[in-house]
Amino acid sequence: MVYGNSPSEVGASGVRGRLAGALIAMSVLLGTFSAAMGVAQAQNAPMAASADDSLTWHGVTLYGIVDIGLQYQNHGAPISDYFPPGSEDVIQKNANKSVLGFTPSNLSQSRVGLSGKEPLVDDWSAVFRLETFFNPQSGELSDGLKSVALNNGRALAAQNSGVDTSVGGQIFTQSYAGFSSKTYGTLTFGRQNTTMADGIAKYDPMAASQAFSLIGFSGTAAGGGDTEDRRLDSSLKYAGVFGPMHVGAQYKFNGTHGSAATAFEAQLGADYAGASLDVYYVNVKDAIGAAALSAAQVTDLPTLGYPVSSSLVGTISDNTTYAIMGMYDFGAPKIYASYEHIQYANPTDPLAAGYVDEGGYILAFVNVQSGKEATYAKDKDLDIYWAGVKYAFSPAFEMTAAYYGIRQNSYATGANAGCSTKKAGNCSGTENVYSIMADVRLSKRFDVYAGAMYSEVSDGLSNGFLNTSSVDPTIGVRFKF
Repeated sequence: MVYGNSPSEVGASGVRGRLAGALIAMSVLLGTFSAAMGVAQAQNAPMAASADDSLTWHGVTLYGIVDIGLQYQNHGAPISDYFPPGSEDVIQKNANKSVLGFTPSNLSQSRVGLSGKEPLVDDWSAVFRLETFFNPQSGELSDGLKSVALNNGRALAAQNSGVDTSVGGQIFTQSYAGFSSKTYGTLTFGRQNTTMADGIAKYDPMAASQAFSLIGFSGTAAGGGDTEDRRLDSSLKYAGVFGPMHVGAQYKFNGTHGSAATAFEAQLGADYAGASLDVYYVNVKDAIGAAALSAAQVTDLPTLGYPVSSSLVGTISDNTTYAIMGMYDFGAPKIYASYEHIQYANPTDPLAAGYVDEGGYILAFVNVQSGKEATYAKDKDLDIYWAGVKYAFSPAFEMTAAYYGIRQNSYATGANAGCSTKKAGNCSGTENVYSIMADVRLSKRFDVYAGAMYSEVSDGLSNGFLNTSSVDPTIGVRFKF
């Protein structure tokens, strides 16, 4: 994140009208789901435990998810074959027209993978995981950075969906191996989800859904400031559970001397009487926020010798994050509430233009980090907060409602110091997101879902946006194996 911003704000009455229309549409969808719930209850009640039917052979398991749905957006951009969510479920700078089409991975990321567990000695085992993300509506490997690069040189109104992600077309989006013990915990090394991303998946009421969760669609919270750090290459990760306590830590190596492009994460928490609480700390050196090139930058590329198809512009920062996340399980309802604070500062050892980013993409240009034009002459602060409730009406039917908010400080200096309008992206600003979703499990491996997410930005977080709000009713199916 953070998203761009808009000179043409939508009037409050227009926003209320579109939101009301979306809620009416959702009422119809949820009515349909209530009928489907009765069918699901008849088919699944009681949902008796069955023998393990996983695809496991000699300790190696093949698994996967295929998730696809039909989505409408009142303000969006054309659906991408490569961007992991397909569409811009949350309002973006280039959102300017209504969009209807099939979108991938709305509730869960579509993937196929192999995992393995080999007993060693006592309760120790060797473990590994190889996982590939794909977009079922196009058959392409998920590649968010390609979706960004395809917008190089294009005017906002002519762009397709594309936002920076930690998914850059890698054959294996996750690839790690290590050791695991029920007594002492798990130690793995390779490319893997961050400790913070694990927390987001646990404490997000929408379980990091891309179509129904701000922090699922955007990896800013899970990446400790920048979405590319939602998964870390060359990282060593530990997770352990000791009675009611759970702890975790992760370190990213840079493969050379110094601390440039390293990261460290730590987590500590506990469970008690239905409640679960965790605190997190993240420090990332040279975090990257990638964006498409302007038309002028594309013109300059031939002199630099970089191809348009794999070149991006990057904003580099040192990020420090603190978070507290919690939930309480009452049985049928589960209540969630969390808060995260992110501080962006100029990097102490900035990356230079020409740096090779994940997936082999090149930062042909980097924003200035020093002198009077420092990107963060004043540190940028983001506060991210969310709350929600999940209610299981039966083993086969549940509904979830959630709210997500972002507040940005004014980190402008000079004439704009302290600004709280949309005239500049470094003015203070807010973003609000509301979502609702219903899920019906028709069998152990197959479910159908419907929901909608409404998002709006204001002041500094709306600078440069073609529209400032969006709603995206979505209905889809998911198959797991």
